[in-house]
Amino acid sequence: MPNAREAARNWLVHLTVERGLSQNTLSNYRRDVERYLGYLDEVRIDDLARVTTADVEGYVAYLRTGDSASGRAPLAASSAGRALVVARGLHKFALLEGYVDRDVAAEVSPPGTGRHLPDTLSVEQVSSLIDAIPRDEAATSCDLRDSALLELLYGTGARISEILALNVDDYAKAEDFLLLTGKGSKQRIVPLGSKAKEAVERYLVRARPSLAKGKSHALFLNTRGGALSRQSAWAVLKQAAQRAGITAEISPHTLRHSYATHLLEGGANVRVVQELLGHSSVTTTQIYTHVTAENLRAVWATSHPRA
Repeated sequence: MPNAREAARNWLVHLTVERGLSQNTLSNYRRDVERYLGYLDEVRIDDLARVTTADVEGYVAYLRTGDSASGRAPLAASSAGRALVVARGLHKFALLEGYVDRDVAAEVSPPGTGRHLPDTLSVEQVSSLIDAIPRDEAATSCDLRDSALLELLYGTGARISEILALNVDDYAKAEDFLLLTGKGSKQRIVPLGSKAKEAVERYLVRARPSLAKGKSHALFLNTRGGALSRQSAWAVLKQAAQRAGITAEISPHTLRHSYATHLLEGGANVRVVQELLGHSSVTTTQIYTHVTAENLRAVWATSHPRA
């Protein structure tokens, strides 16, 4: 069987001879094929039979994020979509020629062009939000609970439903990693940061015993001893935002969006962020790369002498 480069060369010959494409179109195809082969080289794949759907999805993210170190600029959604069409054409050809036994690229969707970018907070805003809740000796039991809740939401990037579903035993087993159960009962392990651990342990020692009335094993309790509700969690966040002077509309999901964005801005790989968020596809995580790209553009626009 031919390797990836040989398969690509055979496909381009097929397009030239059998399809009779114009030289301009063929030139564009060659450019995009070479771009795809370059990506496969980077992930050390030289045989199309070894490519997975996740690899093709990773290619879309690769196109959209760019690489400042190598000078590779991120592509617009429309350009990345056209490049994906070429990669899909190559894989379809490989299937028809018997080079592979399935078309792993067929179900990979192009990046959306009109998706709403998630609302996020800056690192400073998140800090002021969390710091707005008292945690000193004068703090109430609800203050310590609320501080722990926000630290855990931002520290793990979890959905509010995943945090509220935790019970005391779940946390007791955690140590440095927390087991979360997400959509479709899928479980994932996320690191538990020092700030979140300090806040939750402070809450467990100084606050939860006074809130508990033997009614619930939930980690986070309301004043009646029952499990904290989603509505109450939203209220906690709204009150903290008011104290911090944050006027933007925020929700528990804003902290999840901020978590992902701050990780990517700090240099985290999009695949790692995908795993931490529990996304089944990297294309879902990809929207956060748009946010960081917009931030980079804003910095460039205000800093570059010829912007």
